Amino acid sequence: MNKTGKLLTGVLVVTVIAATSCQDEEALPDTPDDPSCDDWEWEADEGVWECDDYDSSYYGHYYYGGSYYSSKNKLTSSSSYKSYKTSSSFKGGSSGFGSGKSGGFGG
Repeated sequence: MNKTGKLLTGVLVVTVIAATSCQDEEALPDTPDDPSCDDWEWEADEGVWECDDYDSSYYGHYYYGGSYYSSKNKLTSSSSYKSYKTSSSFKGGSSGFGSGKSGGFGG
């Protein structure tokens, strides 16, 4: 393959990745509107937001259904989260592209 062909292939791959990333980001629920945390990171496997605000007492906590969970175990033990995880509205379960998305202030 000549240099032009390689360049075009590279541009096409980057375009597809960028389009996929934008689609994933648009599918995410809005970041929580909670004054206790100003920076959020999407946790794709769990399908919930995690507080990524170093200045918050909730730093590292998962957020689902208006509540903070200090560990993955506490989150996944919640009956409301279990219902969400098995529902068609579940937004998680993937890693790779789309995981670790940041949002909110400073995100």
